[in-house]
Amino acid sequence: MNLRQTIEEIVEKHLPDASHFVVDIQIVEKGPKKSLHILIDADQGITIETCALVSRAVGEEIEAKELMDTAYVMEVSSPGVDFPLSSRRQYQKNVGRSLKVTLENNDTIEGKLTEVDQRGIRMVVMKKEKGKKAVEESLDLPFEQIRKSIVVVSFK
Repeated sequence: MNLRQTIEEIVEKHLPDASHFVVDIQIVEKGPKKSLHILIDADQGITIETCALVSRAVGEEIEAKELMDTAYVMEVSSPGVDFPLSSRRQYQKNVGRSLKVTLENNDTIEGKLTEVDQRGIRMVVMKKEKGKKAVEESLDLPFEQIRKSIVVVSFK
């Protein structure tokens, strides 16, 4: 098991409950110091207090097990709105919101996320044909065709 997987197991163990989940773990080496970036989220959103609790518990266990061989900086946070969705659970959390999806063929689709299942997502998009009124169309996208999905934030 590599260091990243070990740290992921430690983080999962210290999450408050089953509604919380790990989004990403990155170990970045710049010069003599390492940075450990841990992204966590929850089905109903995450608080800064939860990030702080997880940070303390994970840091203590990393130190006790001497997993990092040099000095490091650890950051535990939630993914920002500009962070791409990477798991089915993140998609599920964002049902009802607008997404901008880039496909493997570089096409971009923007619409409302309406469903998530094991195979992919369903979105409602506005389809406009020349000389006609725009109509809503349901579109199914398998996960393997999706390169990147970002939640579109609206200030309306």
